[in-house]
Parts: sequence; structure tokens; C-alpha cells
Amino acid sequence: MSNLRLINETSGSSVASISVNDIFTSDFDIYKVVINNLDIAIANYMRLRFVNSSGSVISASNYDYAFLSMTANTTFTEGRSTNNVFISINESQGSGTADGTGLVFYVFNPFSSSSYTFVLNQSSTFTGTYNRNTKGIAVLKQTASMTGINMFSASGNIDDITIRTYGLRVDS
Repeated sequence: MSNLRLINETSGSSVASISVNDIFTSDFDIYKVVINNLDIAIANYMRLRFVNSSGSVISASNYDYAFLSMTANTTFTEGRSTNNVFISINESQGSGTADGTGLVFYVFNPFSSSSYTFVLNQSSTFTGTYNRNTKGIAVLKQTASMTGINMFSASGNIDDITIRTYGLRVDS
């Protein structure tokens, strides 16, 4: 029996941002979020923010993140930011057609009001002539209960996206 439990599936098209609310509860401490069919209009980074229990998107300067971009045709690059208003979660090739982007991230302790929310992410994108893979880590430095996520592109609309959220059950 799988320890993953599908909690929610949300799709969107031609949107500036997409929110998935009421997915984090006290039932799980670890969540797996899988993004499929990701297509954005302009090549750029997808960004992630959390939604608190009041339904408000957290846009305060409380996000820290770091990533390694591993591009097949050039040297690897690192990026990082502290006290930001979002998490840069992956780089996507924009073209208005399906780009072959896959994105998976794990969220740790989002519902806990006594600890920070942590993220591990990885993605792969085909940019037309080469592959670009990204691995990253992030933290929301707030001790408040988070119940959802908000995703948006650094520029341009999200042409198509499917978000599946799973709870990771730990049996003793």
C-alpha cells in the first residue's frame, strides 16, 4: 500500500497565478506536490508562495531559497536569495506550447504554527535544444499555519498547469 494519499488536483489555463487552498492540514507533516502540463508564455522562473489559514497569500519578505541550475549545454549555475517575497521554484522554457517541464517539490510542516515551512524541489525542462534541470531548497521563515500554495510566473501568464498534491503518510 502506498504511503502517498492524493489530496487535491487543480488545473488552470491562461491565468496570471493559481492558488490551491485547504490542502495542508494536521493530517500530514510532509506533502508532495507534482506539477504537470506546465506551459508558460515567456521563458522565465515559476515562483511559489504559501497561503495562510486566513486565505491570504504570504508576500512578506520571509522567503529564503537556493538552487542549482544544471544545463546540458553550459556550466552549472547557482542562485540564492534571502528575505524575498517568493521562492523561485524552477526555470521554464516559454513558447506557448507544451515544453516538457516536470516539477516536483516536497513541503515540510506547513500546517504547524510552531515551526518554519521548508521546501525541497526539483524540475526538468526541455528548452528546444537542450535539457535544463534544477534542484533547490527553500524556507518560509514564519511560524504560522499554512494551508495552501500560490504559483505564478516571473513574467507572462501560465498558459497551462496541473497541480497534484499528495500527503505522505508515515506508518509506525
